[in-house]
Amino acid sequence: MPDALASQVAAGEVVERPASVVKELVENSLDAGAKEIRVESQRGGVALMKVSDDGCGMNREDAVLSLERHATSKLRDKEGLSAIATLGFRGEALPSVASVSRFRLTTCEHGAVAGTEITVEGGKLRDVVEAGCSPGTTVEVRDLFWNIPARRKFLRSETTESAHIDHQVRLHALASPETRMIYRREGRVAFDVAGTDDRRVRIGDLFGRQNLGKLVEVARLEHPGMAVSGYLLPPEDARKSRRGQYLFLNGRPVEDQVVWRALAEAHRGSLPAGRHPVAWLWLEMDPLLIDVNVHPAKREVRFHRPAELRTLILEAVNRGLQPGASEVDGMGDSESQAVRPAEMPAGVGLVADTLAETDEAKSPGPSPPPEARTWRAEVQEEFVREERPTSSPTFRVIGVLEGRYILLEEGDGLVLLEGEAARERILYEGILRGAREGAAEAQGLLVPLLLELEARDADVVLRNADNFREAGMEVESFGGVTVQVGSVPALLKGADPRQLLLDLVDELVQSAESRSGRVQTFEKFASELAKVGARGERCRPESAKALLDQLFACDLPYSTPAGRPVLVQFSSSDLRRKFGR
Repeated sequence: MPDALASQVAAGEVVERPASVVKELVENSLDAGAKEIRVESQRGGVALMKVSDDGCGMNREDAVLSLERHATSKLRDKEGLSAIATLGFRGEALPSVASVSRFRLTTCEHGAVAGTEITVEGGKLRDVVEAGCSPGTTVEVRDLFWNIPARRKFLRSETTESAHIDHQVRLHALASPETRMIYRREGRVAFDVAGTDDRRVRIGDLFGRQNLGKLVEVARLEHPGMAVSGYLLPPEDARKSRRGQYLFLNGRPVEDQVVWRALAEAHRGSLPAGRHPVAWLWLEMDPLLIDVNVHPAKREVRFHRPAELRTLILEAVNRGLQPGASEVDGMGDSESQAVRPAEMPAGVGLVADTLAETDEAKSPGPSPPPEARTWRAEVQEEFVREERPTSSPTFRVIGVLEGRYILLEEGDGLVLLEGEAARERILYEGILRGAREGAAEAQGLLVPLLLELEARDADVVLRNADNFREAGMEVESFGGVTVQVGSVPALLKGADPRQLLLDLVDELVQSAESRSGRVQTFEKFASELAKVGARGERCRPESAKALLDQLFACDLPYSTPAGRPVLVQFSSSDLRRKFGR
């Protein structure tokens, strides 16, 4: 296999998208001891990615050698594979990137009279010359995948790819807060965070200072060969997905099921089902206890003592959540009041949705018997209607079960109505009706809400701005990753705008899977918005009649937009048969 082809094959593992290139280059800069790293991108990284640092730099011989496949100064012998202490070690990144781009490397050692400039095009070395440059290394990557059109056409939109680059740089800025990080996108500074030894400063710089007063500290806890420390947000700030969980292992951003499960277990009882805590955790481990060579992009690792790590995280997080645990001081006058864990009752949310889910999670009532669930599919056909009913069926409300189901009597048997499913159908048709009439009713906010989102979340919101607007929710960019919310749909005027937006982003991303940057159809968007708005709907006997009237005013009252049943019937004959009669 020719060297150029071998490098392109390797690039298939290393260079997944432009953000993958930035990741590799920033890791090289950190391994070089850089105290300041500057990242630039244009057109989502396809036109240009540039990473500059003030690290140790290289001499001419090492610079040329760095572009050879499997050439690395970070691994000396096979024993070193058992104790990786650097972020990069494979020696594949630079030649792989150079094989699928127009590549330039400029580097100079500290104290050297001159540096070295190397240009490579599509894996072919073009020039090696002496250059005047400041100490450190600069790598320019232009026209990514210019020689592999098949790979290029699978990239997402420029805004989506930019969001992934932004996210990647932020991850490394969190992992290495002592390093100054500057990211410029399309010629403008997206963020510039100074080096600090206080991780709270870095969290505030990247996620908004409004969170600082709410941070709950996970004080450093040690165990032989490992230690953990970090910060949490209180339960009311939990997310529907794990997109708010950030884990760093020896300065490396990673993803790991052991840590995720331990976090969930530590919050058991304080969060409703389907919610995940927001957390920033820094792990320090003896390199002998981890294997970082199990994933080409090194996103996943393997722990040699996972049970001990789980116990460590459980204990550290539980201590942080204990009443009387040390509070985190705010930063600046506006954040001077810190929130103690004792002041945050488990499961207390900001909106009715979260309150309702929490009440449900704590409800001591028994679950519906398994027999009832097995009958749902069998009898659902009895409620299928091809035409809209001319009037509501005659129901008699006989009670409420678990705050979730309304028990109804209708002629021949028992009917259960799920309040959340009914509310979802009502909201969905109301949103579509408002859009059809061209005047979705909106509830304006007295003061527009500014939300600093993760770059990928902001991208999802802004790409669906027309859908938001059509549904009666005004959202627009306020610069960088800040989104301004000016109104919410009148149908959801009681909801907390921040939680509503974050939950909707999680639903959109989940439903689109890997296509998170694409715009949803309005019907699909309305379906997700209705699902979020209906979440946690509580059933009450006094409001059952009004809910039934709203439901049967809908075109399709018997199922949710996703096809779940709203009502389930148990006929008298079915009940008699269950009792052996």
